[in-house]
Amino acid sequence: MKIAIDRRDASAADVEVVVSGLPERAEGDAPLPKAAAADDLLVGGLLAAAWGRKELSGRRKEVTTIHRPDGRGRLTLVGLGPRGAADVETVRRAAAEAVKALKGRAATRVGFRLSSFSVPRIPPEEVAAAIAEGALLGGYEFTRYRPPKESSVEEATIFLGKEHAGRSRSVARSVDRTRTLADVVRWTRDIANLPADTATPERLAEEARALGKELGLKVTVHDEKELAKMNCGGLLGVGSGSSHPPRLVVLEYPGRRGAKRTVAVVGKGITFDSGGISIKPSMHLSDMKFDKSGAVAVLGILRAAALLKVAPRVVGVLACAENLPSGHAYRPGDVLTTYNGKTIEVLNTDAEGRVVLADALGYVVDRHHPDVVIDLATLTGACVVALGDDTGGLMTTDDRLARALATAASESGEPVWRLPLTDYHRELVKSEVADVRNSTEMPPAGALTAAAFLETFVGRNVPWAHLDIAGPAWTNGGTRKYQPSYQPAGATAFGVRLVTRYLENGAA
Repeated sequence: MKIAIDRRDASAADVEVVVSGLPERAEGDAPLPKAAAADDLLVGGLLAAAWGRKELSGRRKEVTTIHRPDGRGRLTLVGLGPRGAADVETVRRAAAEAVKALKGRAATRVGFRLSSFSVPRIPPEEVAAAIAEGALLGGYEFTRYRPPKESSVEEATIFLGKEHAGRSRSVARSVDRTRTLADVVRWTRDIANLPADTATPERLAEEARALGKELGLKVTVHDEKELAKMNCGGLLGVGSGSSHPPRLVVLEYPGRRGAKRTVAVVGKGITFDSGGISIKPSMHLSDMKFDKSGAVAVLGILRAAALLKVAPRVVGVLACAENLPSGHAYRPGDVLTTYNGKTIEVLNTDAEGRVVLADALGYVVDRHHPDVVIDLATLTGACVVALGDDTGGLMTTDDRLARALATAASESGEPVWRLPLTDYHRELVKSEVADVRNSTEMPPAGALTAAAFLETFVGRNVPWAHLDIAGPAWTNGGTRKYQPSYQPAGATAFGVRLVTRYLENGAA
């Protein structure tokens, strides 16, 4: 989808559909809001008449289309909800809802009236960026294996009108940045949606090599022979049941000239998770290609960091393996020795994500000496039970890092919620035969014991945060209707916008 900026009013444009935001009708609010006067003029008073008859209310997710009497297209109104409650996320969702509603409706060129989406105390640059982001992400469709089923919006123009025409340059800069990031998210979704027969550990390594070549990033791929030399028993153990051997992939973005901080971003890349010997039930097993979402998000974060030229140096590490049962697979009761020498007692082969991350975390701390470590992983169903499908779990003992990530989450629209990490959880993962065990006999607090396990391989001297994205990284038919309209069925690339905003904010 192309995004354009036009200084004119939307009514003067040659577009098939003009899209405007409509605030919700307040109690006793009979007259049409003043902000909708230009839209009413566009449709010859039909909007005021429909408003008077209470045929539309402006509630969120409400989308109404009115044909223009002059035959020059349509007006689509998307509800913004209560006037005092709207924010940037409201606009982002509304733009996505409009684009989705116009799918298959012979609307390839649409124009958004910026003034109709205005939010008090929010600069028009941010509002325009939210429109662009919602439109681009809401219009995403995974079409690698089939053509699009319906026509969709191909060009969205944001019309500034006389209210904002004088800020066209600053609006364009803001929209350009957002367009870059949204394109990265769409690219990331395409990789995350690939099935396991295509997206093997080696394929993820190939994607990293191609990214490095395109953007000048240093890329290092450690194959199974090198992993054995490096004592990466976690990756080798989890990947031992598959004919596709594991890979540890490292990408390096140097940061701006004189970069003083290094941020390591580590992702779980289980290209398919059957559960191994501790095999999963068959229900939803076809979705387990999503278990590489953390590693693919790291690819997206490195792409965004390079394109947006963020200040810090960024090291991305992908821990890639396929978890299958076979005569060569690792077993419950095995003890694995990891990169940094710490040992893991395997009690459940389906708790494999933390096992591969153990090697990746130990590696990046030892080799790259980062100032901050953030890992992203579709790690536990327990986190989904606790927080649902739209919110990621944030676990860290560093309050400053927690605040910085919470701010980035709020700004990006990718919510996280901080969960506790205490000595209670650390005690639960201690093993009698190894340093730690990858599962416990107590089902509760599964997301927190997983975080305590990971902390073992980072140490307490490096600021570290664990993002459990098992809920928001993927949507299916059951969860899709509850998600924001810019989150598609399948991979969402959750975490890319959040961590990129954290890096843009200075990675405090």
